[in-house]
Amino acid sequence: MTSTPRQKTLVRHLLAAMVSVLVASSALYSLPAVAQNDNAHILIADQFNNRVIEINRFTHQVVWHFGNGSDIPGPQSVVGVNDAERIGPFTLISGTGTPPGLPGCADTVNGCPDNRVFIVDQSDHILWQYGQAGVAGAGPNQLNTPVHSLYLNSFPYHLGPHVLITDQGNQRIILVNFGRQIVWQYGTTGTAGNGANQLNNPNSAEVLPNGHILIADENNNRVIEIRPNGTIFKTFTAGGTVSGAAFASRLPNGHTLITDSNNNRIVEVDGNDNVTWQYFTNTQAGSNPSPLPTRAIRLSNGHTLISDQFNNRVIEITMGKQIVFQQGALNVAGDGFNQLNGPYDAKVIGDFNGLTPPFVF
Repeated sequence: MTSTPRQKTLVRHLLAAMVSVLVASSALYSLPAVAQNDNAHILIADQFNNRVIEINRFTHQVVWHFGNGSDIPGPQSVVGVNDAERIGPFTLISGTGTPPGLPGCADTVNGCPDNRVFIVDQSDHILWQYGQAGVAGAGPNQLNTPVHSLYLNSFPYHLGPHVLITDQGNQRIILVNFGRQIVWQYGTTGTAGNGANQLNNPNSAEVLPNGHILIADENNNRVIEIRPNGTIFKTFTAGGTVSGAAFASRLPNGHTLITDSNNNRIVEVDGNDNVTWQYFTNTQAGSNPSPLPTRAIRLSNGHTLISDQFNNRVIEITMGKQIVFQQGALNVAGDGFNQLNGPYDAKVIGDFNGLTPPFVF
């Protein structure tokens, strides 16, 4: 797709703004885990409410949101959002879409696609987008069920701003530049498998400090660490027990934190794939028996923030497995005060502990 003069201008303005933020915040972003938000606000991809919300963890109030709740993708809507990341004053959002038969989608036959990854400002304007609204494809500027994305200003062998996208329906991880060109890919487009250069329903990809890429290869029930040349460096399965690897991140101690969705478990493994810690999200009285958690992030304070999707809540737990924060009512879906509907992702704004930080890598 050829960029219009207006789109090119927006990209230039976006880049200039990001450079300004980078210069102002370079000391912060050079550190692996520094919270830049003194209020510890939390950004939540509230999937079936078709919105991204920023909440004040102390009052549970929504202080910013994107998404008007529509199940049709548009300039002010996002459908089935799976992932969101705050980049300075901007927010990177993955519009995944919703399969038929799930909440937030009126079309019970065909589902409600979105298939976009985009960056918005605080006034809800889309400044940059990859993928076409409601169009599933694998051609130029096309995606099929993008579930995760992150902003990079540097990548092995590449310089300048890029977005790493987990393009689940196309069975690939792609790195695209702001000119919407794919400059790196892992996974064979349209082919699900577990052989060389193959993935099966990938659900996330993080870039590690050593330049490797950590991929949650969901339906292969594994987490793989690959080199930029595409060779597998390590595989993590918690001793063969992982079922549905929804997310993985590398902790500062070298361990890997895995969201083991089908087992309703968050599990931490060491470099030899030995389990060192685990937490089940379905043991509390009143819990959904199969809440299928989708995202777990180890915060810089040592706690773990969990998107407990079909329990309709986000919880923060200590290493002693005590809940110290909860957004959303246990196993109750809603869009009112302190309510969520299938939250897929949650991050403390500015805390990149274990995650790929934007701007400086």
